[in-house]
Amino acid sequence: MNSQASPAADGGAPPKAIDRVREGLKRRYAAERRFRLLGLAAVVMGLLFVALLFADIVIKGHTAFLQTYIQLPIHFDAEVIDPTGERDPKTLKRANYRTLWRDALREAFPSVSGRQDLRQLYGILSIGVSEQLRDMVQSDPDLIGTTQPVWLLADDDVDMLIKGHIDRDLPEADRRVKDGAIAWIEALEAKGAVRKQFNRLFFTNGTSREPELAGIAGALAGSFYTLLLTLLFSFPLAAAAALYLEEFAPKNRWTDLIEVNINNLAAVPSIVFGLLGLAVFINFFGVPRSTPLVGALVLTLMTLPTIIIASRAALKSVPPSIREAALGVGASPLQTQFHHVLPLALPGMLTGTIIGMAQALGETAPLLMIGMIAFIVDVPSGATDAATVLPVQIFLWADSPERGFVERTSAAIMVLLAFLILMNLTAVMLRKRFERRW
Repeated sequence: MNSQASPAADGGAPPKAIDRVREGLKRRYAAERRFRLLGLAAVVMGLLFVALLFADIVIKGHTAFLQTYIQLPIHFDAEVIDPTGERDPKTLKRANYRTLWRDALREAFPSVSGRQDLRQLYGILSIGVSEQLRDMVQSDPDLIGTTQPVWLLADDDVDMLIKGHIDRDLPEADRRVKDGAIAWIEALEAKGAVRKQFNRLFFTNGTSREPELAGIAGALAGSFYTLLLTLLFSFPLAAAAALYLEEFAPKNRWTDLIEVNINNLAAVPSIVFGLLGLAVFINFFGVPRSTPLVGALVLTLMTLPTIIIASRAALKSVPPSIREAALGVGASPLQTQFHHVLPLALPGMLTGTIIGMAQALGETAPLLMIGMIAFIVDVPSGATDAATVLPVQIFLWADSPERGFVERTSAAIMVLLAFLILMNLTAVMLRKRFERRW
């Protein structure tokens, strides 16, 4: 017999090539599944963090859309408001309306005496109540001499108490609202004279040092004028630059240098554009500081690279056959671009422009450098009036210690996010509606 051991006797035949391939495929498929799971986990985790961020903003900010009001019978005393009886608008404007609501509070709580207690009693209403009564009389002078139940704006601390942000069970030393004020508020609540209603002032008032009077109307107007001018400045320049570089410019070292610089400018930190605007537009050209005009000039420089890159991509997507057909029937190069290529590329160019405007809407750093951080109470009426913008207003409110500004900061963030989402949805809809597949 042959004494040499067979392969089967040593443990079996060697693995075939197909078995090694199958084993390798199993390992590769397993690695692919692990990679997919890791990618899915990363996406889920990112969405979870975004959801937590949005939830935190909504939880803190949704109460800002409601404001506490207290109802009191206000006697519009003619001797206080219009002693001459002439109904002169200047006299009505200068009247001491503070006396009216303070008298109403003393009549509601006749047992309160002493300077300190009266000061605490007056503090449950906002200092803006006098202006509220003045506006009522100016709009309807027939109120003079009558007694009317009026819902008056509550102080921000009382507003926080009613909304549950101040715990009534805490020791008096640990809360801003004292026991006496809580007793008066509870007495008014028992009469049904305390309620929360839609905070109209948040959308109609400018900023204020009093949280209950602070609004975003000035910041919204400043953002509107700034974005409008940015669009008017940036889109024509960006479209012309993209059209020239893509369709007419010769390919040489100078155009290559310009293209590289455009791509690099898109990555420059935004605060650099703010420093440039401060040095050039304000110090050299003398453009008014803290105005939407200078803000628009700075944001135009910042958004131009983004819009140019998007516009060039849109021009590249137009098939060469369109150009060849137009030139073949006798159109000039300029007619070819303006009558045929540009209309087909315009949806993509507009999409890039909207994205650039959304980027400009959320910018803060460059605008801080040109003075748009100023405390602006009045709502701007034009592009050369002093103004601020919504992101800067959020920045200012976030630095305020009052609890009322915390919810207004979050509410302003919600409004800003709503505008950003709306602008991005508009860009997506434009692309879906007008984009052509070649």
